[in-house]
Amino acid sequence: MAIVFDSPSKCCALILFFIYLANSSIEATYGGFSIDLIHRDSPNSPLYNPNETPLDRFNNGIRRAFSRINRLNLTSSSVHPNAAAETSVSTDNGQYLMKLSIGTPPVDIYGIVDTGNDLMWTQCQPCEQCYKQTNPIYNPAASSSYSTLSCQSAQCHLLGSVSCSPQQLCDYTYGYGSGALTKGVLSTETVTFGSTSIKNIIFGCGHNNTGGFNPNEMGLVGLGATDLSLASQVSSQLGSKKFAYCLVPFHTNPSITSKIYFGDKGEVSGAGVVSTPMVSKDDKSVYFVTLEGISVGDKLIPFSSSGAAPKGNVFIDSGVPPMLLPTDFYNRLEQEVKSLIKLTPYQDPKTGTQLCYQSQSMSDIAPAMSAHFDGGVELPLIATSTFISPEDGVFCFGMNPKDGDEGVFGNFAQSNILIGYDRDKQIVSFKPTDCTQQ
Repeated sequence: MAIVFDSPSKCCALILFFIYLANSSIEATYGGFSIDLIHRDSPNSPLYNPNETPLDRFNNGIRRAFSRINRLNLTSSSVHPNAAAETSVSTDNGQYLMKLSIGTPPVDIYGIVDTGNDLMWTQCQPCEQCYKQTNPIYNPAASSSYSTLSCQSAQCHLLGSVSCSPQQLCDYTYGYGSGALTKGVLSTETVTFGSTSIKNIIFGCGHNNTGGFNPNEMGLVGLGATDLSLASQVSSQLGSKKFAYCLVPFHTNPSITSKIYFGDKGEVSGAGVVSTPMVSKDDKSVYFVTLEGISVGDKLIPFSSSGAAPKGNVFIDSGVPPMLLPTDFYNRLEQEVKSLIKLTPYQDPKTGTQLCYQSQSMSDIAPAMSAHFDGGVELPLIATSTFISPEDGVFCFGMNPKDGDEGVFGNFAQSNILIGYDRDKQIVSFKPTDCTQQ
């Protein structure tokens, strides 16, 4: 999670950062661009395991979701100023990957995409202590466009938990709740997305990376809500603090990819668009919004049974598959779902306590459901995002209970919705869309 600086120097740092962006060179034309997102379970993904069944992938996705949420146990106010910055990402849990290239000449990187994380980083040579990586490790000495940041630079202090090396470089330490760490030097590089190259992107060049990382994980791509995230840096250089993505449903043909859009292409507009305010909380990296409730059929199940929904009670997370809801809210919602489904729940040790049904057709299972957000927003949820089929003839509820007061709007529920983040207007916009046609 991001560390918040309360000193006046932070304000100056941000001003200098925007000046820096304004003077950065960019080879992309203004307007923006789009690139593919690769689901981790696609055959096109380096994380793909051909031995896993759809049921394995469904169960593993839920397992990774709770592994990730269990690591959301610190806020910036509870982190000691000399401690590593705690992030909301756990290792080996990303659901979508972004293929990009870094350096000159370019080196391909597959990074885990995460809307709850700011720092983009990759393993770098020379490795003091690196986890085993299948693909070649990026060598900054071989790139003509690589540059380190000094610890006196404004950009250095956009990240918490940095220090000066003996060479006056901006050393960083970025920690995970699992005990995993990446340590290295904050640097700048040219990053290439397909045919679009953008110079002077700040990233972590990790020389000491430890923990339970997968050998096919080459780092993380932070799309979080601060100025340091890749989404913010790219969009700002394109003249617009916007980005958007459209995620295809769970069982989509793997040849069809999800898309992410930067700059003006990240504008979500037209018929059917609804928008809700972002809510600022202690964790500045995460996109919080307010979920008023979820309707099942014609009945609205409120988020809180005792009054108005707390502001910023859910965050939108691209790295978690199911929607995770506080236990009381989930129990009331599940009870209403069960009351509308005229079938006996399916019990199987392979699906555990998940609410599942056996049927030959989705139409016999999923009731009409909508998420209701602050601002009078009603967002229909497609049947294939509320009930997931982990195996033929079985359909399982794509939501789960969790401890605590905050929920997570996961990527099952986000499928077939064009979701846009506009940090200038501080809104998140939703547009029901056939993402397979984007």
